[in-house]
Amino acid sequence: MALLILDQSAHRRLVFGPPSNPGGPQGRGKKKLGTSHDQQQVQRRVLVVEDNLDSLHSLVALLRSEGHKVEYAINGYAAMTIAEEFQPEVVLLDLGLPGVDGYQVARWLKVQPGLGASRIIAITGYGTDADRAKSRAAGCEHHLAKPYDFKEVMALVRGESDNAGS
Repeated sequence: MALLILDQSAHRRLVFGPPSNPGGPQGRGKKKLGTSHDQQQVQRRVLVVEDNLDSLHSLVALLRSEGHKVEYAINGYAAMTIAEEFQPEVVLLDLGLPGVDGYQVARWLKVQPGLGASRIIAITGYGTDADRAKSRAAGCEHHLAKPYDFKEVMALVRGESDNAGS
């Protein structure tokens, strides 16, 4: 078990404890087998932006178990700071964030050098057609309303399902 400390002044998080290793000590350096996409597994740099800590931790654990490099933020300010350094290929973005909301983060990402090509996937409690249109206008390529299907999220992260949740 790791201790998570959120440093609001720097909009970063500090984690104290053993590194995440779902396979245990024996699993280090070994490829995870048994999934249908083993032969074509692609590792992506993924930024998860979510203010609900349960959802955040679930997504981060799932993505890391699939071999993706993951960073995360709990608010829009932290997301922008981390994105500049991390240069994510995919952003899983909650739209209902405190302070700078997800729509503002998406618009900001799309105009930043080196970040404009990031695939932005809205993961949100906002599920109406108007919400979907607003997220698309802000720069989100996909819009998944909560509760979402983890398999659909993973397919979008891997780039396998370009029509899902649009």
